Amino acid sequence: MTVATDVPSPRALAAWRTLEQGFDRVFGSVGNPLRQLGALAFLAFWLLAVSGIWLYAVFDTSAAGSYESIEALSASRASIGGLMRSLHRYGTDAFILFTALHLLREALHGRWRWFRGFSWWTGSALLPLVAVSAVGGFWLNWDRLGQFSAIATAEWLDALPLLANPLARNFLGAGAVSDRLFSLFIFVHLGVPLLLLFGLWFHIQRITAAAVFPPRRLMTGTLLCLLALALLVPVRGQGPANLAEVPATLALDWFVLFVHPLMYASSATLTWALVAGAWLLLMLLPWLPAPRRAEPVAVVDPANCNGCRRCFADCPYAAITMHPHPNGRPGRQLARVDPDLCASCGICAGSCPSSTPFRSAAELVTGIDMPQLTVGVLRERLRSGLKAMHAPRPIVVFGCAEGADASQLQGDDVLALPLICTGQLPPSFVEYALRDGAAGVLVASCREGGCAFRLGARWTAERLAGQREPHLRASVPAERVASAQADAGELPVLHAALATMRANLAQINAPDAPDAKMHHG
Repeated sequence: MTVATDVPSPRALAAWRTLEQGFDRVFGSVGNPLRQLGALAFLAFWLLAVSGIWLYAVFDTSAAGSYESIEALSASRASIGGLMRSLHRYGTDAFILFTALHLLREALHGRWRWFRGFSWWTGSALLPLVAVSAVGGFWLNWDRLGQFSAIATAEWLDALPLLANPLARNFLGAGAVSDRLFSLFIFVHLGVPLLLLFGLWFHIQRITAAAVFPPRRLMTGTLLCLLALALLVPVRGQGPANLAEVPATLALDWFVLFVHPLMYASSATLTWALVAGAWLLLMLLPWLPAPRRAEPVAVVDPANCNGCRRCFADCPYAAITMHPHPNGRPGRQLARVDPDLCASCGICAGSCPSSTPFRSAAELVTGIDMPQLTVGVLRERLRSGLKAMHAPRPIVVFGCAEGADASQLQGDDVLALPLICTGQLPPSFVEYALRDGAAGVLVASCREGGCAFRLGARWTAERLAGQREPHLRASVPAERVASAQADAGELPVLHAALATMRANLAQINAPDAPDAKMHHG
């Protein structure tokens, strides 16, 4: 019961998950930087925007004065100008690093088609803008490194059969650097990021509750690390540019300028082939031949949909829109599912107020549901499973098919029921299980930040805590309900959570326990 994806390398994905789980032990799943790469990239972008605006306000935009104005900022190690300069450089490196790792993580999970295709394509389309903006920043310093980068870029562009005259000779010959050319540099470094900002906004349009800032603790730690780096290893100029000389030694920023030594080590043509080929491959991945999707999408039942908009608010990929209800009642709306955007996760079914097992209908039909595992089928599996258990009061485990394999917990006193995603679980099923004879209920979801459908673990936790509708009623005994978060391969986490629940229930049901006396009385 999983969404079909083309995982390029199961071993590489397993290695990445092992690395993530190692970081979980250090930072916790919420503060794990490997689970927040997209938000960290946004954070680096905001840092670049703030520091860049400050630097531009004090920057001499002339070719003759640019180097001196930048160097004057770094006269003192602890000066605000030197700090902003260093933060801007290290923020650039961080943005490149977080973006590359974010792309790698999504690629390892095979997240490039179907309902994720839009985000993949729009993200890949931004990579040239990122490169142009980052490389162009070095030209504004107009030190020896900026000179090297500008000449290398011009020579690389000269390899394209687009321009009649070589750029390197016409614009970067000795004495040819003018204020007009510097204006072009400024446009590249300032104009392109504006396009990038619009592209980033476009990139998250089909993602509900997109994180443009990481959790506060991770954000604070990241900013402090960059600040410490800026103070301990401040960025310095490498001497003023001199087009009459070829720089002998340079301290290269490999995060941004790696393409220049690659070109000189091979050829401009080969470098174009490698860079353009890799980018085109990323762009074309969503349209490459693929197997048909294995799972059907959510289905709306007009007779049971009351237009409450909960499924619209909870859908992780904006696959649900609201439209006038066909019954013609004023103000009444009906949910509509876009098949191309639906992730087949079932989170919408878990949010629907009609998805309650306490309804008396023999056949439980809800406002929105998943054909492969309807809420009615889940109720029947819960009922029949509890009746078939050997233990008089078993524990019910609702598990996520994308996380740790909860079916491995099935036993004489444990009924394991798999879900597409724990976000598919209406909280009323927890109360229903307890009323139908379960001693306790354990809800096992993926780790937050590791949910295959982005928001399943988060919405589940909020619903059980009474922070999101539909929520678990306050009358449900909290000591008989537990939750656990474990990704694929973390089965020991579920075993530990189950052992803890057994111990707690044994204590509750002890003859001298107040709860036990209340039940016996």
